Amino acid sequence: MANTEWRNQTTITEFILLGFGGLPALQILLFLLLLVIYVVTMAGNILIIALVVADQHLHTPMYFFLGNLSCLETCYTSTILPRMLASLLTGDRTISVIGCFVQLYFFGSLVGTECYLLTAMSYDRYLAICKPLHYSTHMNERFCFQLAAGSWISTFLVATIIIFLMSQLTFCGPSEIDHFFCDLTPVINLSCGVTRKMELVTFLSSFLFILPPFLLTLTSYVCIINAILRIPSSIGRRKAFSTCSSHLIVVVTFYGTLIIVYISPKTKMLQELNKVFSVFYTVLTPLVNPLIYCLRNKEVMEALRKAARNFMAFMSTFI
Repeated sequence: MANTEWRNQTTITEFILLGFGGLPALQILLFLLLLVIYVVTMAGNILIIALVVADQHLHTPMYFFLGNLSCLETCYTSTILPRMLASLLTGDRTISVIGCFVQLYFFGSLVGTECYLLTAMSYDRYLAICKPLHYSTHMNERFCFQLAAGSWISTFLVATIIIFLMSQLTFCGPSEIDHFFCDLTPVINLSCGVTRKMELVTFLSSFLFILPPFLLTLTSYVCIINAILRIPSSIGRRKAFSTCSSHLIVVVTFYGTLIIVYISPKTKMLQELNKVFSVFYTVLTPLVNPLIYCLRNKEVMEALRKAARNFMAFMSTFI
């Protein structure tokens, strides 16, 4: 009887992303802030990709993974922020069901890939610091490619399965999503059919792509910190801790907010804070990753200075 009722209702063709519409006085300020963040994020990550590709000194496993991360962050940010900016500028918060699924597909794939890439990067640093004699043997070109390709392919395949299952759901109202982008749980909650299996698949996939990578990454950093403590020089320890702690803060913030949003029990208070937590892994992490991982790095800064000198020399030929 219940199934007959919802099947007879009109299927909706678009959703309304409420976003931060509850703050009308701050719409212009939010637009300007997010625009600056988007431009800086894109510029920083594209710059790192260009440096890693162009400079031979950066053709190492660590920078190979950093280049992958920057490429991912460029796509990741462009999946969400342009739509948010258009919504804040025009006031149009609607998004088609197909458009919502496309955004969800790329967002889910890319966030899963980032989880695995961060794990690969932490393992690379673990080998370099804790097992330097075995580093070149284990972290060879073929293994690096396998880690990166596995990170990208596995998450896109799982996301394809999830979106296929979601396409079987029927949406007949309400059509309002209390979020600033199409996320799994808010979209599933709008379905007027039975969603228990879909919710289970969502939880299992979130668990698979978040918790094991987080634990492996954390284990790598614990081993790295233990190795740093054995450095005899206090200046060397301080310098190593400075780099390691900044990496660890970003990693814990990224994984921590993902765990709160996708794995932890859904209490009313956490549901209300979901949008705030989502800002950390959708907006802030792509912004700070280039600063934390690359632009504080001497080799990257040297490559940047070299590129700047070459550019100035090239431009001087036209003057």
